[in-house]
Amino acid sequence: MKHAFAWTAALCLSVTPVQTLIAGEPDMTTDERAVLAVIKHMTASLAAGNVPAVMGTYAAGAVVMMEPGQPVTGIAPLSEAFAGIAALAPDFRYSGHEVIVAGDTAVHIAPWQMTATGPDGTALSGGGLSVAILRRQGDGRWKMVIDNPHGDAL
Repeated sequence: MKHAFAWTAALCLSVTPVQTLIAGEPDMTTDERAVLAVIKHMTASLAAGNVPAVMGTYAAGAVVMMEPGQPVTGIAPLSEAFAGIAALAPDFRYSGHEVIVAGDTAVHIAPWQMTATGPDGTALSGGGLSVAILRRQGDGRWKMVIDNPHGDAL
């Protein structure tokens, strides 16, 4: 038992620090703000039905888990899937955001809830844990490369 404590303490002291933030804290770095801005832009664009703007937040070859265990990739399949979601006029709410940046890679983690209206007028709702991996592009912009809004479905 005492060895486990010593190992854990050594590990904690030797880990290279990375930038981390719960959204809204005053010490948010420029990179953290940029990553969070991508997520907010994607969500607002989806709610507004602007699928081209949604697609602009993803890097070429990005993978999105539209449903647990069902990865979607490619411009046409992703655009079609996002158009279907946008047609529901979704309203997304996040209960918090965590952003971790390490060099040119970032992760955004956030619990989310969504309400929408089905084609027949039925009220729809859902939620989950969003886990998105972003990469800084050659032009300095951040884009999502993996987006799993069902990170809690394990």
